[in-house]
Amino acid sequence: MDAGASNLGRFVAGFTPPPRPNAPVLQGKFARLERFEAAHAADLFDAYIGHDSLWDYMPYGPFHAASAYLRWAKDTALGDNPLFYAIRDLATGHLGGVASYLNIVPAHGSIEIGHICLAPSIAGTRTSTEALAQMVAWAFEAGYRRVEWKCNALNIPSRNAAQRLGFSFEGVFRNHLIVKGRNRHTAWFAITDAEWPPLREAYAAWFSPRNFDAEGRQKERLSDLTRLVCVTFDPVLVG
Repeated sequence: MDAGASNLGRFVAGFTPPPRPNAPVLQGKFARLERFEAAHAADLFDAYIGHDSLWDYMPYGPFHAASAYLRWAKDTALGDNPLFYAIRDLATGHLGGVASYLNIVPAHGSIEIGHICLAPSIAGTRTSTEALAQMVAWAFEAGYRRVEWKCNALNIPSRNAAQRLGFSFEGVFRNHLIVKGRNRHTAWFAITDAEWPPLREAYAAWFSPRNFDAEGRQKERLSDLTRLVCVTFDPVLVG
């Protein structure tokens, strides 16, 4: 155990609360995240229409008219907590999803990534992976100590996506919420600042052009690169 931790937890020396997210754009090679605007709603609705299962674990949706999605956007996606980004696929120029920062607590250096909804056009691609990796990177580079990911415990694709990105599973909050009239157990995942440096290297290795063949197929899976970074949390061991 760290000698500075004792049985009260280690001292956090020199911590300065980080800024709240405020970047209008997060620019990558495959994806650009743009602060959500009402004008984004039409392109996003076109990407989502016909894929109602995208909303199965969301507290809202599905939306069967562009006007309904626009109303949701104006009511939910234009504030600063959650702070939404629209994800633009730079290969096509079209929007293919959204993600947000939420539960933003600079005083503790904690922030969550959530409200992730990826259309089939970008789901499982370098575009969506880079978009979420950019959000993780911005948080740690801004000075946050902890980035969270929470989802319905039954949402296996979301759980797999979290761990593929290097989020460590921390447990399940039972009977946590009632969503669309149904009970929700919530699975919690997180990355801490101590895990960020090796994860940053894992991301860089996966996105390297050398990791993809001429048809864009990956040679090494991101989950294989991040697996060794994931931890099992024990407060007695980590302080």
